[in-house]
Amino acid sequence: MATMTIRIGLDIAKNIFVAYGVDQHGNKTLSKKLKRQSVLTFFAQLPPVLIGIESCGSSSYWGRELKKLGHDVRLIAPKYVKPYLIKEKNDLNDASAICEAISRPNVNFVAIKTEEQQEILMVHRVRSRSIATRTSLINQIRGHLAEFGYVFSQGREKFKKEMVAFLSDNDLSPLVLEIVHDLYASVLREEERIAQFDRLIERWARSHPVARELLTLDGVGALTASAVVATTGDSKTFKSGRQFSAWLGLVPRQYSSGGKAKQGRITKKGDTYLRTLLIHGARTVLLMSSKGKGVHTEWVEKLRKSKPDNVVAVAYASKQARMLWAMMFKYQSTGNC
Repeated sequence: MATMTIRIGLDIAKNIFVAYGVDQHGNKTLSKKLKRQSVLTFFAQLPPVLIGIESCGSSSYWGRELKKLGHDVRLIAPKYVKPYLIKEKNDLNDASAICEAISRPNVNFVAIKTEEQQEILMVHRVRSRSIATRTSLINQIRGHLAEFGYVFSQGREKFKKEMVAFLSDNDLSPLVLEIVHDLYASVLREEERIAQFDRLIERWARSHPVARELLTLDGVGALTASAVVATTGDSKTFKSGRQFSAWLGLVPRQYSSGGKAKQGRITKKGDTYLRTLLIHGARTVLLMSSKGKGVHTEWVEKLRKSKPDNVVAVAYASKQARMLWAMMFKYQSTGNC
């Protein structure tokens, strides 16, 4: 009687993929190298199986395509695969490790992102690059002009005002001024790009049903709402709001032993960009609370009496993450999206 493959680990790459499959007893039934153009043809000939793919670039694409063929596809974070790599690292051993990792009962999987989610995340990523470029250009202008005795105030808005005054009255040579004009023009171009990306994100958040619901929370703007929806995917991937908060690295790191529980700083695991947005939003809530505004003013001010503002901001970000998950879970459970 022929053995049946029930689980496959697929190591993806640019051109050469490797599939490793096992039966219900964990015995190897499949080990095959596949060219990129033949991957879907190969899996179309197989009966529905559980396929594991390491979460990385293009993994969501392959997850969507394989699901169309009727397979159950799971994306898994690389850190959960590494413990099962028991031999030297190569493509076949990686596929074997993936195959083993997805069989473990307590592993958390990564949601497969839709094309719509990847589209808005692309806007976020390109926007972040423009912000980094703008900062780099401003610092370059500061550094160059400091060599000629010109020092500008900290802060982007103050810098821009002082640059206008500087460009109209200085004693630098035409060559230096030409370079500075070119650099500053690049700064302004990046600002226009960032403003355009902000408008795209705002429009997307206002039109998406789940993101629009999240905008009703204090400290949540279009950037945060769209990033949460696009990054999280299906909220049912998480069992609770606390697990979602832990996934973002907003829960204390544990140092427990011998029955003694000791908690330290937050773990800072997960998506750094999304965690940063939540903490910035929490600082806005703290500012509102100082003025007696906001839904959670009493909670914030009570915590402020015993903790520094930075700690309170992180605590509120964790609280915010749980509320965001609860709203997404409720909305998606009703089938409205």
